[in-house]
Amino acid sequence: MKLRRTTLPLALIALAGAALAATAVAAQILPPVGNRAVPQPAKPVDPARYAGLWYEMGRYENSFERGCEAVSAEYRMRDDGLLQVVNTCRDGGLDGPIKMIKGRARIVAGSEGAKLKVSFFGPFFFGDYWVLDHGEAYDWSIVGEPSGRYLWLLTRSADPSPAMRAMLESRARELGYDTGLIRPTLH
Repeated sequence: MKLRRTTLPLALIALAGAALAATAVAAQILPPVGNRAVPQPAKPVDPARYAGLWYEMGRYENSFERGCEAVSAEYRMRDDGLLQVVNTCRDGGLDGPIKMIKGRARIVAGSEGAKLKVSFFGPFFFGDYWVLDHGEAYDWSIVGEPSGRYLWLLTRSADPSPAMRAMLESRARELGYDTGLIRPTLH
């Protein structure tokens, strides 16, 4: 088949347009990178002590939590060695309907409990969940993953003190995160 001279430039323009559209869609789906050099977790994590209820103090905005307030995550040890994960939020505001998703997580071998693989859909573990740092009393936690696009600041209290808030933001900054991208969570 012989192409006309005008067909090739039109095909290239169409291809370029499709590439731009795909880039625009990806930009809407993927949050910006807030840390281009995500560090390894700072210390081991005891899963039994990490288990329990955590409240989200702030996060990097992402598509699966868009519009969520009063966000909490509960972790429970399962008999099979996995962790049960239950994430809950109020959709659209503090008075919005409750949205909940259940999943499971497995500890990554050799990570001293600080790296998890999480699954909310199906039998496969895809999501990375790294406990980058935590309080000695397990009263706060900073969670990220290797791409630097996701960050969560968690506390055991729905309303942490101003000193706790300042310390967590400072520690996230020390870990290389752009704290200007943190979206505070209302409770």
